[in-house]
Amino acid sequence: MPLPRAAGLVLGAAADAVLGDPSRYHPVAGFGRFASWLERRCYRDSKPAGAGYLALAAGSAAASATALHLLVRGRPVAQTLAVAAATWTVLGGTSLAREATALADELEAGDLAAARARIPHLCGRDPAALDAAGMARAGCESIAENTSDAVVGPLFWGAVAGLPGLIGYRAMNTLDAMVGYRSPRYARFGWASARADDLVNLAPARLTAALTVAAAPLVGGSPSAAARTWRRDAGRHPSPNAGPVEAASAGALGLRLGGPTRYPHGTELRPTLGDGRPPEPADLRRVARLSRIVTAGTVLAVAAAGCRVPGSRVPGSRVP
Repeated sequence: MPLPRAAGLVLGAAADAVLGDPSRYHPVAGFGRFASWLERRCYRDSKPAGAGYLALAAGSAAASATALHLLVRGRPVAQTLAVAAATWTVLGGTSLAREATALADELEAGDLAAARARIPHLCGRDPAALDAAGMARAGCESIAENTSDAVVGPLFWGAVAGLPGLIGYRAMNTLDAMVGYRSPRYARFGWASARADDLVNLAPARLTAALTVAAAPLVGGSPSAAARTWRRDAGRHPSPNAGPVEAASAGALGLRLGGPTRYPHGTELRPTLGDGRPPEPADLRRVARLSRIVTAGTVLAVAAAGCRVPGSRVPGSRVP
């Protein structure tokens, strides 16, 4: 990986750690508004219409990123700054952990109204149907899954493909969050967006699960339990990517996740992941800490990939 790209990814991750999401004019929110506008014009209850929508929306984001990549190519400082800015805007790890901690505070204080108002910041479940235990479980599952989607996935694709990878990945992930539901409206129209998101997350989800296994002792868990739960339970989940990260998190934290999950479009019966107890509000802080550790591990991996051993030669180069 080129050093300016790696440096930009690390700087962007540092900006997210210090600043969190941009408070105004967030580019991801802007893309979401564009995607909503486009949906109103493209919507048809068919898979081909949904595939066209995906191509137009994600293609526009990728084309913009490619243009920026070409603009800064060959200019290391400009490339580093462009990658850093893009990384900061697409990462969501710090805000994710803050939301988990705030939800824990509200549940422990017994303020269920405030907790229900916060749930949509974390997941698409119907907050009116959730009691305190249900919100603790929803938060733990969402933090685990979104650590892959909002942290590891962008950094992985940024390392692989630079600016187009960062922005193109985030666009596909956003489209899945908007239309990738099994509801009557989106079962066909959102099919392409959901499948594209599944595809681009195959590697990041398994990297997230592996880092979760390694981090288990730092949250009072067992790597062997995390790995065993991943191997045994991941395949039960309807999502090929949420399964590994949620199962590994359940094993690392000694929790039992899964069960009936109510969305505005209906209830899905999710399989049980893990052998432990149901999540409690305090576990939201543990899963937030686990998310931060996995984030740090991913950033270290990116930094290592961008380093070159002093004195090493690039194949084909001449020694002075």
